[in-house]
Amino acid sequence: MLNVAFAGTIGALLEWYDFYIFATASALVFGHLFFPGSDQVAGTMASFGAFAAGFLARPLGGVIFGHIGDTLGRKASLIATLLIIGLGTFLIGLLPTYENIGFWAPLLLVVLRILQGIGLGGEYAGASLITIEHAPKSSRGFWGSLPQAASPGGLLLASGVFSLMSLLPQDQFMSWGWRVPFLLSALMLVVGVFIRMHIAETPEFEEAKKEESDEAPGLELLRAQKWSGVLATCARLVETVSGNMIKSFGLTYVTMQLGLQKEIALTALTATSVVGLLVTPLYGTLGDRFGQQRLYMLGAGLVAALAFPFFWLLDWKTALTTWIGFVIVYNVGPTLLLSLQPSLFTNMFRASVRYTGLSVAYQVSSIVGGFTPLISLWLLRISGGTPWLVAGFLVVVAAVSFTSVAAVSLPRVKAERRGAAVDTA
Repeated sequence: MLNVAFAGTIGALLEWYDFYIFATASALVFGHLFFPGSDQVAGTMASFGAFAAGFLARPLGGVIFGHIGDTLGRKASLIATLLIIGLGTFLIGLLPTYENIGFWAPLLLVVLRILQGIGLGGEYAGASLITIEHAPKSSRGFWGSLPQAASPGGLLLASGVFSLMSLLPQDQFMSWGWRVPFLLSALMLVVGVFIRMHIAETPEFEEAKKEESDEAPGLELLRAQKWSGVLATCARLVETVSGNMIKSFGLTYVTMQLGLQKEIALTALTATSVVGLLVTPLYGTLGDRFGQQRLYMLGAGLVAALAFPFFWLLDWKTALTTWIGFVIVYNVGPTLLLSLQPSLFTNMFRASVRYTGLSVAYQVSSIVGGFTPLISLWLLRISGGTPWLVAGFLVVVAAVSFTSVAAVSLPRVKAERRGAAVDTA
């Protein structure tokens, strides 16, 4: 079991690392290097637009690799996703900037970001299922949380590497230092592919394949488990919106709006990810003990309750309050929710459509998450630099997710999961 969990986690670690270095670079350098000729806010908004393009591509990746994962196997899909996102990330590190090739630079950046998004679109479900479907039912929350630890782990690596690079003189950081985190992904890619090639297929997939169906997993999902798909999509919104608001927009807010040094924000992110790495398995265990649904609703409520205090802490403009804001709010909100998602969402879908269901729900909701930094920056701008519209937006999203998770217990959704006839009138 340990080797399977390690295989799921190590590949996911690479993919989240790739994802977070793009998010960090969007906040710190891409606006200047790839979208020059505009003011600082407009350039950052353009780089966040490139960041969001990857989220638009993720549902496509979810459909493609969900189909592969439900027909050819979880393992085949996971190897493919790893190769795609690793290649896209490495090539970003080699891109010429706008100064060198003009408009081709931002265009190629968006194309490679889309490639990243397609690969990541199939990663979440695969890394979760390869672990959960091998695990004992009584401890699936714990084992399913381990690949989720790759998210704070990837954030730790990304913020740590960028923190080291930021120690360079500013001209060297902007000329070549920012490329190093992207180029380092090649080493991790080789390790990840090797490990994933040596894991076995899951027992539940093998069992589901004995009952051959002529219907494509995507069509079966729409026909038989559409309510489960809708609720899982809405339930995940609170995690992806709050996570991207804190990690990406929060980084921009602290450095651009409040004028703090980027080293303060980056070290706060590093501390946040260290704590997240430690508490993720704990949250998974608590989910096994008290129930994933109940704990997930608590997490959504905490996100709403801490939305305004998060910005109050940042507005003190000190390193200490910045650290407290990032570490506490992120880890009692997005980290808690992320830890519970695999086991909660896995139980919402039958094995024959599970990869597709998880992928589509996760990636469709990610579109909103991907546009969150851009939406937040726009709300900040129209409110005259005050963050209260941003916090209000987060509260509304949290309420939607809280209601959706509560609806998982409705008879109609339970009947879908069992495969019983459902009255659709």
